[in-house]
Amino acid sequence: MTDERMRIDVFLWRARFFKARTGATEAIEGKGARIERNGQVRRIDKPATPVEPGDILSFVAPSGVMLVKIVALPERRGPPAEAAACYQSLTPS
Repeated sequence: MTDERMRIDVFLWRARFFKARTGATEAIEGKGARIERNGQVRRIDKPATPVEPGDILSFVAPSGVMLVKIVALPERRGPPAEAAACYQSLTPS
């Protein structure tokens, strides 16, 4: 993999799943999330949990339950097109 890592709340905010970082933090602390890395799934409830490219995340966003694979870590909270390039949606339609 890579040494690149980012807090999950920062990733969810920069990838534009939440309007504010506090919303991402509250969602992780309140409803939790699941992270799959190297075939192992674990539940997380700490917003400081690091994520990296290749991880698969399952979490509750304002738009509903999301399942995404991290492709790259966003360097900033940019426009929606830039944010969407950082993940691949695995959520069933």
